[in-house]
Amino acid sequence: MYPVHIAEIVALFLQVCYRKFTQIMTKYIFVTGGVTSSLGKGIIAASLAKLLQARGFKVTIQKFDPYINIDPGTLNPYEHGECYVTEDGAETDLDLGHYERFLNVATSQANNVTTGRIYKQVIEQERAGAYLGKTVQVVPHITDEIKRRMQLLGETGEYDIVITELGGTVGDIESLPFIEAVRQLRWELGSNDSLVIHLTLIPYLAAAGELKTKPTQHSVKTLLEYGIQPDILVCRTEHKLNQDIRKKLALFCNVNINAVVESIDAPTIYDVPLNMLKEQLDKTVLAKLKLSTKNEPDLESWKTFLGKLKNPTNEVNIGLVGKYVELPDAYKSITESFIHAGSANETKVKLKFIAAESLDAEHVHDKLKHLDGVLVAPGFGERGLEGKLAAIQYVREHKIPFFGICLGMQCSVIEFGRNVLKLKNANSFEMDEKTKHPVINLMEEQKNITNMGGTMRLGAYDCEIKKGTKAHAIYGKAKISERHRHRYEFNNAYLKQYEEAGMIASGINPKTGLVEIVELKDHPFFVAGQFHPELKSTVANPHPLFVSFVAASLANKKALK
Repeated sequence: MYPVHIAEIVALFLQVCYRKFTQIMTKYIFVTGGVTSSLGKGIIAASLAKLLQARGFKVTIQKFDPYINIDPGTLNPYEHGECYVTEDGAETDLDLGHYERFLNVATSQANNVTTGRIYKQVIEQERAGAYLGKTVQVVPHITDEIKRRMQLLGETGEYDIVITELGGTVGDIESLPFIEAVRQLRWELGSNDSLVIHLTLIPYLAAAGELKTKPTQHSVKTLLEYGIQPDILVCRTEHKLNQDIRKKLALFCNVNINAVVESIDAPTIYDVPLNMLKEQLDKTVLAKLKLSTKNEPDLESWKTFLGKLKNPTNEVNIGLVGKYVELPDAYKSITESFIHAGSANETKVKLKFIAAESLDAEHVHDKLKHLDGVLVAPGFGERGLEGKLAAIQYVREHKIPFFGICLGMQCSVIEFGRNVLKLKNANSFEMDEKTKHPVINLMEEQKNITNMGGTMRLGAYDCEIKKGTKAHAIYGKAKISERHRHRYEFNNAYLKQYEEAGMIASGINPKTGLVEIVELKDHPFFVAGQFHPELKSTVANPHPLFVSFVAASLANKKALK
């Protein structure tokens, strides 16, 4: 017993030392927002991370959201935009997509935390008796859990810098525990190991012809009332900030003048890292954190990407058929993937958002005839289904390049079943539980699930691709891994019929036999995947399916000239 007791004490001591050591070594940056929402905290965080990464630092970004949902998985896209899925199956905020696209580094469950997750953990601890009969309160129990989560990635020892974006706007009631946790953590870490960047708005009053600093002053004042002095102000603006405005902001917000950073509206989010480089945001951050600047940032590949993006030699019109087209953020990763693929092809991709409900057999020709390619987007539910089927039938019959994602793939299977195999009223079990031909069926492991949140097939799964198929030519390899978010799958009872008629299952999950990719033999480009390839496209590595689809659309356009 005695040696074991000593060993336990030594192990605990070493663990405490390690945690303390990693806390000192890892620097923490907190990004808050003021005046209004949707200023682009995620883009600023990702841009700063890109600059620091380009200097040789190991950087990660995490998002803390103040809503009570455990995650955005059950939220309507109209409420919160796209739900982004990580490699390990976390349903997260769409800002994690920006983090991955900028850094070309995968995020995980630990990179997105909500109020709901914090309270769930604390309540479970209370039920287990972890608080020894104490009254559980926002301070210290909720704030302690927030602080613990804020430092988890830093304590791994993998990162030099952890950037934490706080959702919402300073002054929001739901954000208060997060702000208080940052205040406490800054005191614990010290001024050399942490800093706060406050993103704010400098509105322009056209009638007066002036930029106004008062909203920013009030936002910083609110932050000061909570005990936090921002170290750097990043100011969103439509017009350049002159020296007088910078001095005024510095004076009344208690920051150095070189810590007033202009973030002027840019043609594309991919300009922002270079804009922040000009403003020396990265140098200011490193100076405040007492970090040597190491190398000058290597952004040559980024500049090459931007050069091709801004100087295309071709142009294509691609239709995106979906049910949430009124809110482009619902398809954020898809639109960004087209930007990456367009740059790779030196082609400007002009996306045309088409409401699936507006399509039917009578109007589909007028809506799609001018397009060089059509993508049918993912989604859930029956609304817009018939319009998606009409679009797929049209592009299949007219040999227009087609790309289907998730429900888009399932719709291509339903359309082929109805119109080629003549399976009357073929459908998905999701849309019609009484259909005689459920060519898309509920996955076996989903049949006994009742809870909706976090229970779908989520995250990365392997796929084996058949040689000699278009998918194999696109990927250039026989085994891939892609991210998923679905409950329904191709019904393998119909697989032989489909393949005999010309729809090939070119990608199969090796463990379950799940059909991952379908394609048509006699079509210039008809490829659809059960997975979400848009979730893995980055600036550094555009997804090959998007790159090939854009190339096929361009070839189609040239062939019709």
